[in-house]
Amino acid sequence: MSAVPPSQTEESPEDDPSQRPDDDNKSQQLRDIVELQETGFTVRIQPPATESFELQVSGQMLVAELHQVLMDHEVTCHRTCFSLQLGGMALDGLTELRSIQGIQDGALIKVVEDSYTVRDARLHLTHVRDLLRSLDPADAYNGLNCSSLSYLTFYTRDKGNRRTSEKESVDCSPPDYILPGCKDRLLTPLQPVRDDWKPLQCLRVLTMSSWNPPPGNRKMHGDLMYLNVLTMEDRELNITSSTRGFYLNQSTAFNFNPKPAAPKILCHSLVELLSQVSPAFRKNFTALQKKRVQQHPYERIAAAFQVFTWVAPHGDHSFDCVRAEETHTSRMGQDEHTAGQSRDWNEELQGCRELPRSCLQERLHRERSIFKTNSDFVAAATRGAVAVIDGNVMPLNPGESPHMQMFVWNNLFFSLGFDISEHYRPLGGNTAAHAAAICDLRGAQAYASVDVEGLHTLGTAVVDYRGIRVIAQTIVPGILEKNHEQNVVYGSNDNGKTVFSHPRFLELLDKTSKPLRVQRHQVLDHNNTPVELCSGMETIGILGNDGRAYILDLLRTFPTDLNFQFSEKEETREDVPMECQSFGFPRLHHHSLASLRPELVEAFVQHRYEIFVKMVSQELSQPEEQDKTTEQIEEPVCERNVILKACKAVGSMSDSCFDIRFNRNICSPGVRFTSEYVEEVQRQRRLLWDAAAFLLSDQIPALRDCLDHTAVPMDGATLTSVLHQRGVNVRYLGTLLRELDKLEERERLRHIQVPNIVNINHMKGKSSEQNVEPAAFSAAVSHFLNCLLSSSSSFPDSCSDELLSRRRSRRRRSHGSRVTSLTDSVWARLTSAELWGKIRAEARDYYHYTVDSESIDEAIEKHNLQRISLLREMAIKTGIQLREFAFESRHRPVFGEEDVINMFPVVKHLKLTSTDATRLVQQAQLAVQQGLLKDGYELISQALTLFSSVCGVLHEDVCMCLRLLGRLSYILGENALSHQEKAVMSSERIQGVDHPQTIQDYTYLALYCFAGGQHSTSLQLLYRARYLSLLVSGDDHPQVALLDSMLGLVLHGLMEYELSLKFLQNALILTSKYHSATSLKHAHSHHLLATVYESKGEFRSALQHEKEAYSIYKSQVGENHDNTKESSEYLKSLTQQAVILQKAINHIYSNTPSACIPPPKVCTVLSACEQQHASKNIITCGPTFAYACLFFFSVFHAKPSRNLTATQPDMWNYSHPPQLENQLLKQKGLTAAHNRQQY
Repeated sequence: MSAVPPSQTEESPEDDPSQRPDDDNKSQQLRDIVELQETGFTVRIQPPATESFELQVSGQMLVAELHQVLMDHEVTCHRTCFSLQLGGMALDGLTELRSIQGIQDGALIKVVEDSYTVRDARLHLTHVRDLLRSLDPADAYNGLNCSSLSYLTFYTRDKGNRRTSEKESVDCSPPDYILPGCKDRLLTPLQPVRDDWKPLQCLRVLTMSSWNPPPGNRKMHGDLMYLNVLTMEDRELNITSSTRGFYLNQSTAFNFNPKPAAPKILCHSLVELLSQVSPAFRKNFTALQKKRVQQHPYERIAAAFQVFTWVAPHGDHSFDCVRAEETHTSRMGQDEHTAGQSRDWNEELQGCRELPRSCLQERLHRERSIFKTNSDFVAAATRGAVAVIDGNVMPLNPGESPHMQMFVWNNLFFSLGFDISEHYRPLGGNTAAHAAAICDLRGAQAYASVDVEGLHTLGTAVVDYRGIRVIAQTIVPGILEKNHEQNVVYGSNDNGKTVFSHPRFLELLDKTSKPLRVQRHQVLDHNNTPVELCSGMETIGILGNDGRAYILDLLRTFPTDLNFQFSEKEETREDVPMECQSFGFPRLHHHSLASLRPELVEAFVQHRYEIFVKMVSQELSQPEEQDKTTEQIEEPVCERNVILKACKAVGSMSDSCFDIRFNRNICSPGVRFTSEYVEEVQRQRRLLWDAAAFLLSDQIPALRDCLDHTAVPMDGATLTSVLHQRGVNVRYLGTLLRELDKLEERERLRHIQVPNIVNINHMKGKSSEQNVEPAAFSAAVSHFLNCLLSSSSSFPDSCSDELLSRRRSRRRRSHGSRVTSLTDSVWARLTSAELWGKIRAEARDYYHYTVDSESIDEAIEKHNLQRISLLREMAIKTGIQLREFAFESRHRPVFGEEDVINMFPVVKHLKLTSTDATRLVQQAQLAVQQGLLKDGYELISQALTLFSSVCGVLHEDVCMCLRLLGRLSYILGENALSHQEKAVMSSERIQGVDHPQTIQDYTYLALYCFAGGQHSTSLQLLYRARYLSLLVSGDDHPQVALLDSMLGLVLHGLMEYELSLKFLQNALILTSKYHSATSLKHAHSHHLLATVYESKGEFRSALQHEKEAYSIYKSQVGENHDNTKESSEYLKSLTQQAVILQKAINHIYSNTPSACIPPPKVCTVLSACEQQHASKNIITCGPTFAYACLFFFSVFHAKPSRNLTATQPDMWNYSHPPQLENQLLKQKGLTAAHNRQQY
């Protein structure tokens, strides 16, 4: 990220003496972090009637968190209703352990059983049910309880401890679907069957009894509820849950007798009771617990946000009475265990934001509270949005049409992404209303990042479900009690007809104007009186009944993008920059909310700041032909004039310093400016045009770094991320595609075009899900997918209603059918040609790009697309879950109703993190750039501690720290496996098992495993990574070239030469295509093939490939480069071996006595390991494993310098690692082997 210009940051200590103690604050913060890391200690836990055990805890852990840890611990997992005591004093759940008086290393904490309430009993029953199903992945498949999938241990468990030194001990043969050239894309291997997920049934039935609720006289005895249990021995048990615990009663199915039954056993835990009365339960539960605790904690911990999988195996619906009871008693998920109660989400969120933040500990507590509350809010908002679309929530305005209805549920306000009361009509109607939800969410994210004390935003989440967008927000206190318009004290909610301002909001928003680059300005209100605003006019301010200042409707938080305009403007050609005109802009857009991304704004400001500095330095450095006296007198005036001129040239708001800000109301409909402001409006409009031109002239051409594979997008999500990192909106896809078509190297960018087309296609998927009756949803989705992925006009009768029999009775025919045939629906008449026509029209109207293919089959063949990749993208972006299947025929539909398993909500929400940890990561980046790798490692470790404290271990930032620690550990020669294993599991859990980031993490882990001697594990990880890559992007992708090179090297080290050749030859083809036949990577591929052919004794082929490598090295880096010299020496060695071999063959044919063929020089696994420890080389006379195998892993390609400034920054941009091939051409003197030795 570019550095922020000095004028946009706080004043330096030299300018402001009050800032000089800042170094002391940083030192104190560092001491706090070190103390935070060192506050771990051991306590003894004493459960009732059980031996005590030791537990490692941290000082910042809350007592409530310790309570949750004990509920997961093997010894105490069956307990839920207990309190913790230290020295006879009960511990408060919201207290940090280190603040408890008397706690120290070895302190004894007692687990004390508490009395049950109905809520506690329900929680206990649910917890027991979760324990019994802890190995069942059904919750992960169904997207429940923040459970998600992870398969790393399937490939590493019981394999990592074996150091394979014998070829026979390694199974190297891959499945056929992984081999190069195979076109089968099976879905079954995506979710392999794990042995530790085999069900262990402990009970046949556990359900609520029909005798519930207890009568009044039994409540007087402490009865809370009654349970029915059928054990594995087929014994029926009736159990009473009382305030003291659980015991057997004498009731039967038809006779109520709540008195205790023999044996009269009272247990505080249901598990304890069942263990005593059922030997089978005790045996199976013990085995289940043993398997559960063997799982890695990263596999068991619930994620902060739910991750949904787009494909799931077909499984039978299990019998689960507890689940059914929860569903019916949860008030549709409002709060599972506090029926009749609901959380005040707004008060919780705003209360967390008002917590003190003066020191590190207070900031951590505040950020942890905000993060936890926001994650709970997102979960509740998701459940509420699903309930709204399913029709389970009564609208506030039931008389309105369904698209106009609003809802309140669980203290949350829900509205639909449609234009209500034509509020968005001037902005684009329903299209603008749909886009406004994301604009508002981005605005809330921006203001949350600035985090100004006293300025409040609403909790916001946007949920797309079944083709309908639902906006969930917390409720401003008092906003529903009176007319909404009367609450507005700032801004305008009627498109400028009335405009208000308020000094409190102006003061608060003015604090955000500098970081958000908002210009404070005046507009005319409804009385033609100038009023001052410091935001977009649509942003309204409301004073809630709680006295807090809330801002809503943050649609124009970022500057307007003038390249896309909703209506024809009277733009003269002089107003539009030539850069925009050359690209065909401005263009009509579907709405007027198109805005520039914050990354583009920062890049543009940084670009202008560089121009500003250059202009000032050039003007001040010009020699002046004046006498010294005149020069001394006019020097301050001259400097002011130079700065004034530079400020005017770059569009600075100030005349005395660099300060670029944007007026958010320049393009707002209905806004009126004062006559004195006309010139400033024109200047601001020119500034917006300059920013739009900068996007086209600088940022889009910057995407050509895909040519050197600095960015390697594999799917639509990663392509979108690449665009956003450069500040380019997705609506510029058409422009990007046209620019790619103009390049001579467009074949090298084919992997960019594929996600582009996928992004275009998915637009119609969401709209096609609307207006579908619930009973026909699976039929409609399957029909749509058949139309999308096939040009066939013959579809199966998947649109028939299962309630309508083929032979209708005479009575039914006479009275007419009460159920309309599903084939009469609009969606059922959709054809493949019609859908493809709509997609082409969408591409033309929205992206301004012409798709020249006449059918989907033609597009797939022309662009070398995979149907499975298109299907994956469509399913992920629209929330479709499919059953495992295989594509059968090109012209035959493959989807039926039963193939569509479920529909999941696609949720967008605020991304919150730790600000202190983010600063530590930035400091670590600077340290590594200066060559201080150890210091960088320590800073990342500290950041990991803070991120984990705030966000939990399953979070993107924690995962980022883990993979950075792994890479630094590898460079420093330390063990990187533990860090990278956690990073892989975290990526699987929070990103998805087939996410491109997960694939890359698998690749890194394979490298570290091979470096550690775990060759079999490394091979299996690479096979997994290649399978996922084939599934996501197909076999025609640069990532596959890397994986094939790695696989070839590993298989060569394991002496599997035929397999090695298959992968290396495919890598050679892909490298030639994506890196050109004269690149160093292509030379490396030739060299690797030469080494394998040498090992096979085929010296002619080895010489041929090494000659190609030598030719490339010589032409690219010169004869004096180490690579060229090594290649030359290797050619001599191959020639000598070939001559010796030929002489031996000649002797044999001449019947010379004692003639024999000399064995080829091969590198065994054992010798490879010895060389690796000695010089980090894997192949004799060849490049190092890291250098040859990881072509685009920048950390291993860089020339080691003292400061590492030219090389190490790339390791932080993990999504785009390769960036060093061109830098390598400039480096003279050290090979990667030297690189590894120095580290």
